[in-house]
Amino acid sequence: MKLAVEISLYPLKDGYIPDIQAFIDLLNQYKGLTVKTNNMSTQICGEFDTVMTVFTQSMKETFQEGFKAVFVCKFLNSDITEGRYS
Repeated sequence: MKLAVEISLYPLKDGYIPDIQAFIDLLNQYKGLTVKTNNMSTQICGEFDTVMTVFTQSMKETFQEGFKAVFVCKFLNSDITEGRYS
């Protein structure tokens, strides 16, 4: 099953842009995912188990950096890379 996740990361500190970029860089390290970034969020798409494993690991690594952060996510059981939601 395909899964798409739209993720917004909000580090609760000054100088947050490097932390957001570090999270995006973590996501881009993994094979088998489509990662698209815009001004408001990052979207990842792939097989359900791969997406969830990568997202969980990347979120954990971000939290371990020692600053408080909020992740806001939307999950869609579809492949958004094909331009349709079927």
